[in-house]
Amino acid sequence: MKYVIGIDLGTSAVKTLLVNKSGKVCLEQTIAYPLIQRKSGYSEQDPEEWVSKTVNALKGLFSKFDGNIEDIEGISFSGQMHGLVLLDQEGNVLRDAILWNDTRTTKQCQEIYNKVGREKLLTVTKNPALEGFTLPKLLWVKENEPELFKNASTFVLPKDYLRYRMTGHLATDYSDAAGTLLLNIKEKKWSIEICDDIGIASSLCPPLVESHECIGTLTPSFAFESGLSQSTRVFAGGADNACGAIGSGILKRGETLCSIGTSGVILSYEDNSDSDFEGRVHYFNHGKKDSFYTMGVTLSAGYSLTWFKEVFAREYNFEDLLDGIDTVPAGSNGLVFTPYLTGERTPYADSVIRGSFIGMDASHNIKDFVRAILEGITFSLNESIHIFRENGNVIDTIISIGGGAKNDEWLQMQADIFDANIVRLKSEQGPGVGAAMLAAVGVEWFATLEECAEVFIERIKEFKPKEANVQKYQKLFSIYQQVYSKTKSLNLELKAYRT
Repeated sequence: MKYVIGIDLGTSAVKTLLVNKSGKVCLEQTIAYPLIQRKSGYSEQDPEEWVSKTVNALKGLFSKFDGNIEDIEGISFSGQMHGLVLLDQEGNVLRDAILWNDTRTTKQCQEIYNKVGREKLLTVTKNPALEGFTLPKLLWVKENEPELFKNASTFVLPKDYLRYRMTGHLATDYSDAAGTLLLNIKEKKWSIEICDDIGIASSLCPPLVESHECIGTLTPSFAFESGLSQSTRVFAGGADNACGAIGSGILKRGETLCSIGTSGVILSYEDNSDSDFEGRVHYFNHGKKDSFYTMGVTLSAGYSLTWFKEVFAREYNFEDLLDGIDTVPAGSNGLVFTPYLTGERTPYADSVIRGSFIGMDASHNIKDFVRAILEGITFSLNESIHIFRENGNVIDTIISIGGGAKNDEWLQMQADIFDANIVRLKSEQGPGVGAAMLAAVGVEWFATLEECAEVFIERIKEFKPKEANVQKYQKLFSIYQQVYSKTKSLNLELKAYRT
């Protein structure tokens, strides 16, 4: 039997999947690593953690593997987007990586608009200047750490640094490059014009490759340390959301994905680069060649539930925490949660807004709070679906993956709030499976991703909207939508008191 490995370098952990030619996930291993949050709004990681934890995850995988290591033919990647990894001329990391959920760069976003212009930025990159993107982080380092910045030779995205340490070759793929604010999305090349406008040397940008391209083979040292064969072929991979789309079969117009991990995503396939959402949602290159996708993002989706558990319910595991939420009626007995714990991305692009519970009273118990959190996350994601529908997209069936696909009640809630059929896949690990599919096409098991999807992806359950709940949630959603505007000024005043 032959195998490929999909490596999903996430925000909280690295996941490794060993997948055979039938698309079966034979083995998996996940190892967590910490966030570094020195100040409110800061979010960083040590890139060496990604490398060491990936080595450990691979070792853990192979400790359970009784096959021939030479039968592992290829490796590819899915990775958290936007993170800035700065390297010097020798390829050494200059500072901790600044991650996608870091919100310190509001000033730099305004600088981009001042120097480039909003209209030009949207025309070239298809996206507005937001704190999470890579270019504002580059400008922040240039302004606040000028001596360090002078030593920078190139930047890469998180999974690209991991792949560099595995192969010795630097590159980034189009789907990850699309999240930097430096890529001309339509022409698929770095925008020299934006680099010049903003005062960033274009030489900082790494070489561009397709997600299915072979970057090389493993270095002797990484092969020895991990237990892999040095001859294993390594493919570029893609951004986590692009790989999540691939691993969920979102490969043609009209197909939509809901992915709930640390952040939450609503993603819809686009087959051309000419659609115009005026920056209200993201517009990125797909991991499938010459394809695109639109995407709305909730910054603190699964993270909202993790935060609540760690602060208020440490004695629970997640399964126990969610147990019994089906006994709480839609609307959580009048309790509404907004998941703005680290600011918000879609549709508000606001780094200052913060989360809230509205409607608390003494009768509410922990299950009311948990259900309200799930509803708030799903309402936030529904904001993106609302935008897509306003722009003419037909959304009647949605593939749901990630943590939000592990609980039946949450999937039914998605069906009711989105007013669409929700499909669960046999494997909900979309990004890791998508990475494995890129490797499978790379080693020529299949001619196309579509052919691979026919074998690798299996739908196992569908949740249909319940009309009574749909009606109730439509009214609740209109209440939810008011919370942002009614708390925006309060959060602006409270910003001075955050440490």
